[in-house]
Amino acid sequence: MKHRLMTHMVAYYPDGASSVKVAAAMIDGGSTYLEIQFPFSDPTSDGPAIQTACTQALENGFKVRLGFELVSSIRAISDIPIFIMCYGNTLLYSGVEAFIDRCAQQGVQGLIVPDLPFDYDEGLFRLSEKHGMSAVPVVAPTIGPQRLESILRTEPRFLYAALRKGITGKITEIGDDNIGFLRRISTAAGKKEIRILAGFGISHREQIDLLATHVHASIVGSAFVRTIIENGGKGVYAAVKHKMEELI
Repeated sequence: MKHRLMTHMVAYYPDGASSVKVAAAMIDGGSTYLEIQFPFSDPTSDGPAIQTACTQALENGFKVRLGFELVSSIRAISDIPIFIMCYGNTLLYSGVEAFIDRCAQQGVQGLIVPDLPFDYDEGLFRLSEKHGMSAVPVVAPTIGPQRLESILRTEPRFLYAALRKGITGKITEIGDDNIGFLRRISTAAGKKEIRILAGFGISHREQIDLLATHVHASIVGSAFVRTIIENGGKGVYAAVKHKMEELI
């Protein structure tokens, strides 16, 4: 059985033209959702692989404008739901509503901004809803019941469950702790139609198999960056497509 995946890529990594090929490989490989990270120089959640990719993308001349051009190029080949992941600084620098409006014009489905929680979000959640998009809250296993309940009361369409605290990249062992965390979210959500996306350290099919009955989709990111690094940034379409085949 094929699983639903949200595949994470870094815009302009390994370069502008190649990042279109990365997206195409993910789409052709069966990705359900495409998460495009707009690089930032001082990330708070990214592990070494994604930090390396972001640094190279910025050295390649990445700008927000070019990120939206990438989205447009992907839209020309696919109608896959696209989520943009970035940090709050990027929104604030661009202007929160201006950035969200640009996303809406490009047909972006949602925004994932890990350092803007729903109650200190600079208008992210309200403005995303206004423009017909989903702002995706990010929750970790350390979240308390009252805080989780407050987030779920906003009835987000999607919720990003980080399977462990810390940063991305390190392989996460799927066991009682993180499965219990996902069950806690589902129980708290009750009958609310919230799609749980689970990520942080997902690199192998076995992990995805274990998560499948507890989440709407698994998120894979650093594994693709490592694949590109291992191939020296060459043959990215074939390398990423092969990794997709291993996962799905």
